[in-house]
Amino acid sequence: MARPREFDEEAVLDAATQHFWLRGYEATSIRDLTGCTGLTGASLYNAFGDKRSLYQTVLDRYVERSVAERIRRCNAEPPRRAILQFFADILSRSLDDDDHKGCLLVNTALDVAPHDPEFKAIVAAVLLRIETFFREKAEAGIADGSIASMQSATDLARHLLGMLIGIRVLARVRPEPELLEGIARSVEALLRAPEPPAHLS
Repeated sequence: MARPREFDEEAVLDAATQHFWLRGYEATSIRDLTGCTGLTGASLYNAFGDKRSLYQTVLDRYVERSVAERIRRCNAEPPRRAILQFFADILSRSLDDDDHKGCLLVNTALDVAPHDPEFKAIVAAVLLRIETFFREKAEAGIADGSIASMQSATDLARHLLGMLIGIRVLARVRPEPELLEGIARSVEALLRAPEPPAHLS
């Protein structure tokens, strides 16, 4: 029978997440991880495998608690509001990020995925999940008249995904409220419902 772990796994993963998030995967060493978690190198390897395995655990946990949870919450809203709420959450997280860490998923796309096919596939799958959420909401909003778009739901979803990534990258290097809020306002304009036709007198 496996021995129970003699440490708080959630606290260890929280500490590892913060370090990877602030420093990035490549710049984080096992020594850094033992320092921030309080575990020995042997304990880290026994519990989570190597640094790469620990990073994957951290990323999977982040995706489930951030991206997946946001999609679940916003899915309960009407189509147009669901998309706007998604972006409102992203804007709030970006503006409240005093360390300018950005999004761990986007950071992984830039820092790790170009050199690691498995992480590239993980990031691509999550981005497709977000794009699918946007597309399904766009289809429903176009159908019920709450979203007006000259684009197809598919193209609109891709446009929204690009705007989302743009906000998250800009939040790291130009975390200016006017800039990020301006992009968020353009999302609302993109989804604006059509004006009712004026009655002829």
